[in-house]
Amino acid sequence: MKRYIMASLLVMGLAVNAQANPIEQRYKQSCGACHTAGALGAPKTGDKAAWAPIMKKGEAVLLSHVKQGYKMMPAKGLCNDCTDAEFKALIKYMSK
Repeated sequence: MKRYIMASLLVMGLAVNAQANPIEQRYKQSCGACHTAGALGAPKTGDKAAWAPIMKKGEAVLLSHVKQGYKMMPAKGLCNDCTDAEFKALIKYMSK
């Protein structure tokens, strides 16, 4: 019985983990490649000081930069199937 309970808890834990934040998953699949380490001058995720002047440009400008590419960042930041809403959420995720 104990083994059954432990196995059930393990399966439930895996199911919960599989339902992680979709924006976090998108980040890991695309943005994180550069923004985690600050590669090629990308502002690091969570570096509030680095993101402060960027965020002042406004949502429309930042969305345009993401979609068209900006400096060393490729167009769409390696997320070719992201929606505008996802891009906005990704920017917010990285800047906090």
